[in-house]
Amino acid sequence: MCPGSSGVTPSKKGKVHLHGWFAIDKPIGMTSTQVVSRVRRLTSSFKAGHGGTLDPLASGILPIALGEATKTVSFVVDSRKHYRFTIRWGQRRDTDDAEGRVVERRDLRPSADDINRALPKFIGRIMQKPPNYSAVKVGGKRAYDLARQAKPLDLKPRPILIERLRLIEVLDADHASFELECGKGGYVRALARDLAVELGTAGYVSALRRTKVGPFTMDKAISLAELEALNDSASFSGRLLPLIEGLAGVPNLVIDAEQAGRLRNGQGVPLANRSVSRDGLDLAETAVLCAVLGTRPVALVRFQKGKICPARVFNYSH
Repeated sequence: MCPGSSGVTPSKKGKVHLHGWFAIDKPIGMTSTQVVSRVRRLTSSFKAGHGGTLDPLASGILPIALGEATKTVSFVVDSRKHYRFTIRWGQRRDTDDAEGRVVERRDLRPSADDINRALPKFIGRIMQKPPNYSAVKVGGKRAYDLARQAKPLDLKPRPILIERLRLIEVLDADHASFELECGKGGYVRALARDLAVELGTAGYVSALRRTKVGPFTMDKAISLAELEALNDSASFSGRLLPLIEGLAGVPNLVIDAEQAGRLRNGQGVPLANRSVSRDGLDLAETAVLCAVLGTRPVALVRFQKGKICPARVFNYSH
C-alpha cells in the first residue's frame, strides 16, 4: 500500500508508523491527555495529539492525531463542536460540573417555557467568561491550578460563537437536556452556569457528551476497548482515518510530481498551471491551502507573490 492512502509508513527497521486520525469515543473518568497516552502506547506512535480537550466527566468524540497528522491538529481545534448535555438546576458548584463542591443553592426550578424564552440570548456571537476550573492561562499559570490553590481569579469574558442551542427535554424538575453547536473556545459548563443565572436560579452540567468535532462524527468513532482489541498494524490502519480528514475545511490545490518534489525541498511553486478543488477560490485571499498529489497531502502551503510556498511539509518517511 502507498503511504498516502493507507496512512502507514514502514521504516527501515520493520516498524510501522501511523499517519492519520482516530475518532476516539472517550469514556467518562479519563482526561484527554490520558487518552492520548493510551492511544500512543497501543499504536507505538512517536507523535500523537488531540483535537480539542474534553473534561474527565465528559464522554464522546476526542479526535487523536498520529504521526504527520499532528501537523493538522490546529484546524480541528478551530472547527465546530456538537454536544448533548444535561443541566442540574438548583445548585452551583465551584467547577460548574458534578465533580465540584456545592457553593450555592436555589429553590427556583425553570419550566420549559422559561428556558425557551431565555435561550435566544445565548445564540450567536456572545461574550462568555470561562470557568475558574479551566485551562485558560493567567499570568503563565493554568486557571484550574490557581483555583485549586484558592487563589483569587478574575477571568475576562471572551467572544465565542454559539451556532445552535436547543432544549431537548425537561427530564424532571431538577434536570433538563440540551443540544449545542459552538465554535472554538466555548465552555459548556460556563453556558450552563450563565443560563441558570439568567433564569434566576443556579445550575451545573451533570452530564456531557460530545457528538461531533469538525468532520469527526460518532459513526466514525472507535472506543478504547475496540482499539485495545486490535493487535497489529494492519488492524490499526483499517480503522485509521486519513490525515486529510483533519483538513476538511481547507481547500485542496492539485499539484504534479515535479511540484510536489519542489515543495518537499522547501521551494516555492509558480502557479501558472493550477487546479483548485473549490470553484471560484481567490488564492490571494486564502490563508492556507493543502497541496495534494493524487489523494496524498504533500504540504500545507501559502500563496505569496504568484507562487505557493510550503508552510508545513508532510514527511511520511518516519
